[in-house]
Amino acid sequence: MSKKFWHWLKKVLGFTSPPVILAYRGYGTPLRVYVRGHVLNDRVLYEAQVNDRRIRNLRAMLSRYLSVGVPGVRVGIRFAGQQQEVRTDAWGYFEAVFEFAQPLQQRGWQPVQYKVLDQLPENAQELVQEGEVYVLESEAAYGVISDVDDTILISHSGATLKKLGLILWKNSKTRLPFEGVAAFYQALQNGTQPKHPNPIFYVSSSEWNLYDFLVDFCNIQGIPKGPFLLKDLKTGLWELFKSGGGKHHHKQEKILHLFSLFTDLKFILIGDSSQRDAAIYTEVARQFPNRVLAIYIRSVSHERKLKVVLNFANELKQQHIEMLLINDTAAAAQHALERGFMDATAYRKAMAEVV
Repeated sequence: MSKKFWHWLKKVLGFTSPPVILAYRGYGTPLRVYVRGHVLNDRVLYEAQVNDRRIRNLRAMLSRYLSVGVPGVRVGIRFAGQQQEVRTDAWGYFEAVFEFAQPLQQRGWQPVQYKVLDQLPENAQELVQEGEVYVLESEAAYGVISDVDDTILISHSGATLKKLGLILWKNSKTRLPFEGVAAFYQALQNGTQPKHPNPIFYVSSSEWNLYDFLVDFCNIQGIPKGPFLLKDLKTGLWELFKSGGGKHHHKQEKILHLFSLFTDLKFILIGDSSQRDAAIYTEVARQFPNRVLAIYIRSVSHERKLKVVLNFANELKQQHIEMLLINDTAAAAQHALERGFMDATAYRKAMAEVV
């Protein structure tokens, strides 16, 4: 369909708005930090409420997929005393890597500033945004890499109509997590030394369109803050209906990137049986056999896929790597306690959330 049609449709729906910077959580080591974001037109940001009507939730989701990137604009990025200038690509996406000769002294979550340096015809005001970057703390015992759909967020990925119903009619305040997820992830983040939290990264086949939704969902549910690594931004209504689908090679690439960046960090990998998490995590374990502490796969699919997971688990057993097919969060928490990934107090709190 033509650009004129989409512009007309967005105007009718009330989706025309000035450009915005969507700044995604960055991450890195004291020597190298990655930041990224989008500059988007017609991106209406809705604040979800528990009592929102279905039509409002639908409008919010449509807005996420009908917004378009602003290409070719310069973005100034300032972080830890350094400044870089980058230009958005054809989809409005930008990214930068900050490198430091001396390790950063400030660790954990640090501020980063973004500013569009070009005058945009749709926006007379200066376009600025502040974001956050996670810098690895040296005392972290391990990292966690988690999928999102059907791992922390009930999504029904294997049932198209149910999945679409949740996407279109629910919002970040009315979508549900799996029982005990918040306390379990908090326990993994705290480990056995709560003063030195472990980082958590969320690697998902969801698109960047859903970033604000996922951040809000985790905040509301008390799921620990962490950087998200998602799929490329999509535009158009058809892309909404295909959300989270397709191939999942990008997940493996992003996980391998994290392993390569945090060279001294071991990881716990968490996913589900509805997609290819078991296969992806097995390949990662093959390449980094000494750095995978455990793999938890939530059972959410039919028997055929569960047998595939068990086959991967048997293969990894030969490398002394445990892949557990779990029915609930309690089973993962019990294993984590036994392996010393969390203390008894955190375990009891996690168990209290599983009814």
